[in-house]
Amino acid sequence: MNPDPDPSTPAESPLRLPLRPAASSRHDLVALGECMVRLSPPGPGRLEFARSLEVDVGGGEYNAAYAAARLGWRTAFASRLPDNPLAAIVLNHARAAGMDVRHVALEPHDGLGRANRVGLYFAEIGVGVRGGQALFDRGHSSASQMRPADVDWDRLFRQEGAGVLHSGGIFAVLSESTRATLQAAVTAARAAGTRVSYDLNFRASLATPERAAEINREFVAQSDILIGSPEGFRALLGPGAPNPATPNPAADLADLVGAVALAFPRLGIIAGTVRTIRQGHRHDLAGFLWSGGFLVHDEGHRDLEIVDRVGTGDAFSAGILHGVLSGAPARRTLALALAHAALVHTTRGDTSQFSLTEVEALADGAAASMRR
Repeated sequence: MNPDPDPSTPAESPLRLPLRPAASSRHDLVALGECMVRLSPPGPGRLEFARSLEVDVGGGEYNAAYAAARLGWRTAFASRLPDNPLAAIVLNHARAAGMDVRHVALEPHDGLGRANRVGLYFAEIGVGVRGGQALFDRGHSSASQMRPADVDWDRLFRQEGAGVLHSGGIFAVLSESTRATLQAAVTAARAAGTRVSYDLNFRASLATPERAAEINREFVAQSDILIGSPEGFRALLGPGAPNPATPNPAADLADLVGAVALAFPRLGIIAGTVRTIRQGHRHDLAGFLWSGGFLVHDEGHRDLEIVDRVGTGDAFSAGILHGVLSGAPARRTLALALAHAALVHTTRGDTSQFSLTEVEALADGAAASMRR
């Protein structure tokens, strides 16, 4: 961090992305997506040999909203779930962090999971030379069949009000009905003065890179905040991108982000992480944030010891959204986002277990010594 920040420089000036006044909004952040029940072998055990499984919950958009709630923001989650005990695991987990789940559409469960169900995923944690893996069992999930009419978007965004709508590339490609649902939400949000945040999250199990990039472009063009990675940005700028001046694979980060900003002029903030994997349980995590034509880069945290990588990108997103909602400077926002992600690497499960005080302490250089 800069020990003597100059408030006149772009990096130290507050992020300038005007929001709907908080006093006239019930929610600071609304997330739209799917949340699944997660099942994991203890420690770095293998699924094939597991005799017990830890139960948790997780989903990209949900994780970001949960983390933002832990940082003190008023968050809500919109989705669709069957009315059964597995869905109650998700809803109770959200309520425990103070998330508003009134906009989760509940439907009768068919009793078999043929027509609807809670999606499941199995997470295996990597260590040493073995990387982690996620095995999804989410076909026919209620969330994947969500329709625009499942939520009263006008009530949510115009009457109740929200500062930011956050969703992304996982929910957008689940099905044509989720794509239509996201479009309905974005249209209502923009009409009500709510900013739109989009995470390029890509899952090869859901769509080809080409199909995901095609759908992502559709929503990035309507977004104010974009979160991703250099690899995701290169896919976004591939064949079919609105700007033909696509950088070559060797383009540096500044050129790459500049090309994204040129191709999608509505964007006010572009942020992401750069991860170097040393071993399954040891990574370097750096990040960047672009705003108003100025790019900030932070080397972040080197040689992180990874307890669980899943959900850490969503913690980074929550840190970026925290900066947007609080009007923090770009450099401070990026430092907090990386600190939040680094901390979430140290715990099991997808969702953040950390407060704003803890995140700020790490961003300010706190040592990993015992507190007594």
